[in-house]
Amino acid sequence: MRVGFGYDSHRLVSGRRLILGGVEIPHGKGLLGHSDADVLVHAVCDAVVGAMAGGDIGRLFPDTDPAYRGISSLKLLSRVRALAEDKGFRVRNVDSTIVLEEPKLQGHIAGMVNHIADALGIAAGCVSIKAKTNEGMGFVGRGEGIAAFAVALLDER
Repeated sequence: MRVGFGYDSHRLVSGRRLILGGVEIPHGKGLLGHSDADVLVHAVCDAVVGAMAGGDIGRLFPDTDPAYRGISSLKLLSRVRALAEDKGFRVRNVDSTIVLEEPKLQGHIAGMVNHIADALGIAAGCVSIKAKTNEGMGFVGRGEGIAAFAVALLDER
């Protein structure tokens, strides 16, 4: 068994769609990034890559490569899954937390779970997503950005 931890954060800006867990969330701002800037999926990617001792997704999918401009982060997660499988691993489960002040995510979490589970080839019951506020503290509390944390458990096939 291998455990990996992932973290990511992105700045909220006007003129971008807000994509979290592969779901477009209605909001006046979106996350700034080279790809779709899906902070949750990026944290999950880093957790899986970390469990393989493979560094981080910035090394695998650099923001200097035009091939990744605007790409769906779920495609990156599918590629991370394929990399894990090529190395003899399979993802068993993921636990994650999104930290944001707004918008409320309760009505969107089931869709996020399904997208992440599909990209990883695991049952939806093996993906946990929690949404928390930062109680008005720090960059998240001021509404300047969103952060996400994830843990992934892999085993050898």
